[in-house]
Amino acid sequence: MTGGRTAPRLKLAMEALVSSATAEHREFSHITPEYQAISQLCRQVRSVAEVSALLRMPLGVARVLIADMAAEGLVRVHQPQLDEGRPDVNLLERVLSGLRRL
Repeated sequence: MTGGRTAPRLKLAMEALVSSATAEHREFSHITPEYQAISQLCRQVRSVAEVSALLRMPLGVARVLIADMAAEGLVRVHQPQLDEGRPDVNLLERVLSGLRRL
């Protein structure tokens, strides 16, 4: 899936949000099944960790694939902003809300 690579092209936090950048009815015959699955899953904004868990793939593999897809313009990645080394309060509230829904 990753061509033997273990490090993504760009540094992705596991809480980074991913959204599909492709049209819903785009022709997917030229991309891998993994790219197709990630693109379809990310029609709703998901974190890198959610993509990994929902597709049952190791987090490192998900990071490499998502970074590759971002480089090709297939997904958009929204990295969390850290203020002086502390996580964003809005991010923590979204994580807590997501955990409560589980």
